[in-house]
Amino acid sequence: MEVDPGEIETKGIIIVKKNPLKTNPLNRLGTLGQSLWLDYIRRDLMVSGELHRLIKEDGLRGMTSNPAIFEKAIVDSHDYDGDIDSMALEGKDASAIYEAISRRDVQMAADEFRTVYSATDGKDGYVSLEVNPHLAHDTKGTIGEARRLWAALGRPNVLIKVPATAEGLPAIKQLITEGINVNVTLLFGLPRYRQVAESYIAGIEARLALDKNLKHVASVASFFLSRIDSKVDPLLDKIIAEDGDNADLARHVLGQTAISSAKKAYQIFKELFESPRFKKLIEKGAQPQRLLWASTGTKNPQYSDVKYVEELIGPETVNTVPVETLNAFQDHGTPKARLEHNVGKAAGIMERLSDIGINIDSITQQLEDEGVEKFNTPFDKILKTLEQRLLLQLTGVP
Repeated sequence: MEVDPGEIETKGIIIVKKNPLKTNPLNRLGTLGQSLWLDYIRRDLMVSGELHRLIKEDGLRGMTSNPAIFEKAIVDSHDYDGDIDSMALEGKDASAIYEAISRRDVQMAADEFRTVYSATDGKDGYVSLEVNPHLAHDTKGTIGEARRLWAALGRPNVLIKVPATAEGLPAIKQLITEGINVNVTLLFGLPRYRQVAESYIAGIEARLALDKNLKHVASVASFFLSRIDSKVDPLLDKIIAEDGDNADLARHVLGQTAISSAKKAYQIFKELFESPRFKKLIEKGAQPQRLLWASTGTKNPQYSDVKYVEELIGPETVNTVPVETLNAFQDHGTPKARLEHNVGKAAGIMERLSDIGINIDSITQQLEDEGVEKFNTPFDKILKTLEQRLLLQLTGVP
């Protein structure tokens, strides 16, 4: 593929360099109080120096990973062939190889972000690694896995990803109590978000009761967005197609559920983290658990490719974007603090969903269940691929 001189090719991705003649919209996010993270990781991003450039020139402040991202990196590239072959010769199994590869990538990225971590006094500069997704409904197993990964990574600027399942809630509290940084993932519903935030605050309070330092305990609550619209919009389309009494209402709310949910979540965030209860913890060194907008790549081609960035810019938030969305926002994004615009309208959107028979709580629970499986599948695929490589190494037969 021929690469334009204004772009950088990084073995399968292209990250567009900013035009030096115009203001970089990515850097503007920071001035509006939002931290830009990248929802992507692969070894060549660090080795090539591209991650360093993104941090220095584009204001990148963190990075997230998940089993699907690692599956694509390992299966679709040759970046890890040497590591896989050498560990196979050492007799390591597929699980150990995957963990070694993912741990090393996260460590390398965390080392690149260490200057950001220091400059922001521990507010930013984080890289996330997920616990085994098959533990999503196993509280004890999640806690044990998170402890082990935290110790193995050996970096203060990492976040252990814990799913926002009912079983994940006590794990969040316990890990925060122990001073283990947590990225709460697969969060879709407002009632569950409130439970997640309460679990974090309870963990901070329990840590304070143990007379432990609060200063560098960090957490984000990752609210998944585009998947919400992808689930709700077809239901609205059906109501519109039937052209019954609720058709006009359905047209009014089409494509707005995710943004409205996020705006309501931000109001819950302010309620909890600007409360007298949490202000007492801030005085002891605690920091809020910021909302992180995830699943921000637009899936519906009829919507703007920067929809889930432009509409949700506001203070004390994070947006983790896939490469394509980062490039799109850099090219034609318009940075402006819009997160608290039309909050009343957002509340009305959620009420109208109920009026036309759409149970958003049921849908978000379904999304949570599907989200766990969407991480289980690539995780299992990675292990299967590695097992095949091991078999080839041992027998010479694929």
